[in-house]
Order: sequence, then C-alpha cells, then structure tokens
Amino acid sequence: MKRVLITGVILLFTAVSFTSCRETTEKETVVREVEVEKEEAAEPEEERKGILERAGEKVDGKVNEEIDEELDKIDDN
Repeated sequence: MKRVLITGVILLFTAVSFTSCRETTEKETVVREVEVEKEEAAEPEEERKGILERAGEKVDGKVNEEIDEELDKIDDN
C-alpha cells in the first residue's frame, strides 16, 4: 500500500510540474484591409470573351449562313 501511495504522489507531482511549466502564448489576429487598383488594359473585344463564347459565335455565324441559303432555295421555288 505504501508503494502505491508513493507512486501516486510521484505521478501527481510529475503531472503538476509538467502542466504548470507551460507558457500560455496568446496569438493576436491582425486584419488588414488592402485595396488594389487595377488598370484596365486596352484589350480587344475578342480577348475579353472566353474561348467558348468565341467558338459559339463562329459556329452560330456558320449555322445562320446555312439557314439563309436554305431559305433562299425555298424562296426561289
């Protein structure tokens, strides 16, 4: 029983010594607001559009031409 008591006291002192020696550091969070000014570069209208938009316009133009041709064939008859 004496060994258990001594072992318990040693473990208690060890635990207290490790926990009491810790330094608590508090971290401060600094929030900064930054405004970024961007200059609008003189981009051509075509570069502002995405690749899908440009491809869609090309296909749309070709389809419209084909539709116009078919309508002209129908009107000629």
